[in-house]
Amino acid sequence: MKDREKVTAEDAEGPDTRARILAAAAELIASGGPDAATTRAVAAAAGVQAPTLYRLFGDKHGLLSAVVEHELTSYVAKKAARKPHPDPLQDLRMGWDMHVAFGLSHPGLFALMCSDLEPAPQPSVVGTGNEVLRRRIRNIALAGRLRVSEERALGLVSSMCNGAVLTLLRQPEGQRDLGLSEAARETVMAAISSETAPPANTEVRSAATTLRASLDRLTVLTPGESALLSELLARITDAG
Repeated sequence: MKDREKVTAEDAEGPDTRARILAAAAELIASGGPDAATTRAVAAAAGVQAPTLYRLFGDKHGLLSAVVEHELTSYVAKKAARKPHPDPLQDLRMGWDMHVAFGLSHPGLFALMCSDLEPAPQPSVVGTGNEVLRRRIRNIALAGRLRVSEERALGLVSSMCNGAVLTLLRQPEGQRDLGLSEAARETVMAAISSETAPPANTEVRSAATTLRASLDRLTVLTPGESALLSELLARITDAG
């Protein structure tokens, strides 16, 4: 009898139950924000007992982290599957707009994504999202149109785009200045790309950026030489 009860308990806490709990939590967050996803409310919505939730996720923080990881995995997969635009700058613009649209349509989830969750979502999930953005920036560099280092471009795009979303979410839904995102986007594009009027030495900096983006294709340098050259090129690229 005890063995049968054990099997039944394990079945009740299988993948389907976990998915049902995550879906219930995501729906509560969407309708009422993160505070609405209490363990009691999630358990009731998912049709499970609270101990099941605790055994699967540990506590509320573990549950929220799992929800973010689950939703982020789905979102990143859609970003990665999108066919890139032939113009790398336009492709980055499209990625920016997609991120803003996601944030505005998932305000509670986006707030959690930008918070310091403990435990944090799996680094592999976050890393995959960053890799999609890094790939778009790398394409700009390979086209000879990036005038700052890839690392600086990544930081600027990520921080400014997330900041634009958070600012818009603080505005009343019917009074949001959607032009703010476009203005922020174009400010970043002007700062990282050579699409607009170039500053002094832009040809040198653009060439350094392009060469640095192509280092992994070179076979004549040792790993140490490649690392040193990469560091020197980054300093040239980011020089004011």
